[in-house]
Amino acid sequence: MSRKISVLLADNSDYFAVPCANVMKSHGLDVTMTEKDGRAVLDMLPKLQPDVVIMDLFLPRLDALGVLGGMEQLEHRPRVMIMSGFDNPALEREVMAAGADYYFLKPFDAGEMSQRILRLCGESAGQEPAFRRNGKDNSSLEMQVTDIIHQIGVPAHIKGYQYLRDAILLAIADEQIINAVTKRLYPAVAKKHGTTSSRVERAIRHAIEVAWDRGDVEVLNAYFGYTIHNERGKPTNSEFIAMISDKFRLQIKIS
Repeated sequence: MSRKISVLLADNSDYFAVPCANVMKSHGLDVTMTEKDGRAVLDMLPKLQPDVVIMDLFLPRLDALGVLGGMEQLEHRPRVMIMSGFDNPALEREVMAAGADYYFLKPFDAGEMSQRILRLCGESAGQEPAFRRNGKDNSSLEMQVTDIIHQIGVPAHIKGYQYLRDAILLAIADEQIINAVTKRLYPAVAKKHGTTSSRVERAIRHAIEVAWDRGDVEVLNAYFGYTIHNERGKPTNSEFIAMISDKFRLQIKIS
């Protein structure tokens, strides 16, 4: 029997939480609101066992870092999305290192956030999350690429995140496109997002730089070990896209 993806929103204000929850519900999410309080969130988790928790970085009594620390004792560990009004890379690195799945800035579009939650859980509205069905991971290729980008350390709120994901998917589908990054790959991504090739190139480069500053070393070693061990620094855009897409293409052939 299918069920909706459950979301715990750590805010119950009329001016923000209620409209946000209504939009999320219209996308098929099951949203529960609680007071904007870190200890209240921890108290709710064992009872509600949500799939996703959305909370502010700074909360009364216990901040998001404290909540993340308290989750270590939980049998069911939800995905955690942290929102903040401060664009602070140091704080972002600290939050992600503590175990958050996403860090994003306010204000944000509740509809887009709903879609992101659905992608995060690998499902469309109204379906049981993939990680709960038959004990198998039935994620789509797009979700698998998204997971890898997330593991590497690219934050979801920057533009390069979406550009990079689309570029990798294009390179998986067309092995030759990586040999024409400037003439074919960037223009294709730019056309999809209504922007320019140069902006796509810069945004992807920025995303890779951010990942190199704060990414998971084990994941980076698994994909780019030679660049780290030989002290070559971060890979170029084309190297990054090529190495990720090659690994996925190989996995597809094996399967």
